[in-house]
Amino acid sequence: MVHAESSTFASGVSKAEAYEQVLEQARALMDGQRNWVCNLSNVASLLYHALHALPAPSNATNWCGFYVLDPTKAEQLILGPFQGHVACQTIRFGRGVCGAAAASATTQLVPDVEAFPGHIACDGASRSEIVVPVVQTGKVVAIIDIDCAELEGFDAEDQTWLERIAALLAEGCDF
Repeated sequence: MVHAESSTFASGVSKAEAYEQVLEQARALMDGQRNWVCNLSNVASLLYHALHALPAPSNATNWCGFYVLDPTKAEQLILGPFQGHVACQTIRFGRGVCGAAAASATTQLVPDVEAFPGHIACDGASRSEIVVPVVQTGKVVAIIDIDCAELEGFDAEDQTWLERIAALLAEGCDF
């Protein structure tokens, strides 16, 4: 059985150790559970707490969550489970960082959101962002969206681990 302590991360762990714990705990939490709301809720919490256990800039993460494919409108995302301040409720494919990731089905690693054309500022404190698509049978079904209050808050290591988490979610959830 997995308990609330799953989202407890020791300070001073390496980024790889924190992400490995997220993957391990996510697998355990998802065992026998395919509901995307349940699984994305737990993974949002795991990621948020893991990033806050790391040194700067990761600990300046100010939003961590998901947008999912809107079942009522083609090529639109709707807000899913998250940790942080309230957020935009819908985002069209191609609009902002999330929409760019959804439209292209590729990770968007943005070191400075002010330099990203069409960036949607849900939280004015956000300075950098990473958005990773969750692709199931060739179709984007959700995106992982993480914002940081510092410039260059994410790097290639974050991208690699978040893409692994996205693959786990695509494999383990019914969207």
